[in-house]
Amino acid sequence: MSNPLDTLAAPWRHEEDIRKSRFLAQAAPVDTPAAALAWLEAAGDPAATHNCWAYRVGDAYRFNDDGEPGGTAGRPILAAIDGQGCDRVAVLVTRWYGGIKLGAGGLARAYGGTAAECLRLAPRTPIVATGRLSVRCEFGELALVSARLRDMEAIVEQEDFTSDGVELVVSAPLDRLASISARLVDLTRGKARPRRLD
Repeated sequence: MSNPLDTLAAPWRHEEDIRKSRFLAQAAPVDTPAAALAWLEAAGDPAATHNCWAYRVGDAYRFNDDGEPGGTAGRPILAAIDGQGCDRVAVLVTRWYGGIKLGAGGLARAYGGTAAECLRLAPRTPIVATGRLSVRCEFGELALVSARLRDMEAIVEQEDFTSDGVELVVSAPLDRLASISARLVDLTRGKARPRRLD
């Protein structure tokens, strides 16, 4: 894989006036295609001339021209997402028609350019590959284990209490899983037996 991808740290907006048409690009971080579609539905303006959009979440992507000539809006927006090195992002470009036709090339440049500039200006955060561990510890060790996991930027996703201890499911950056496992074994004097889940 080439450069690591980014997602947005927060939703962002960018507006441009192009030959009397107003273009408003809105971008937001999304975790799933369903979340992307829900956000796009909520962010669109029903009174606008067109609400064109695209999203990418890993290998899943979709785009929509919303009545503009085929290939002049949604595909350039998706190209802007990919060109800016983004993933887990949805972008909506809303157009209010100003009376001057832009032609197919002009539309593609307007939609793609507004989307790209929005993403270029938006605050970003790198997408960090994560993995998961299953860890068993005794009741008396839970507070210490939980505190150390937080110190190592690991997140406890699940706690299951059993008759003789606690089973934890922990997620953490992929490049830290081995050191977290070793630290937990040391901390519990070999009683914890972390194992990779994925």
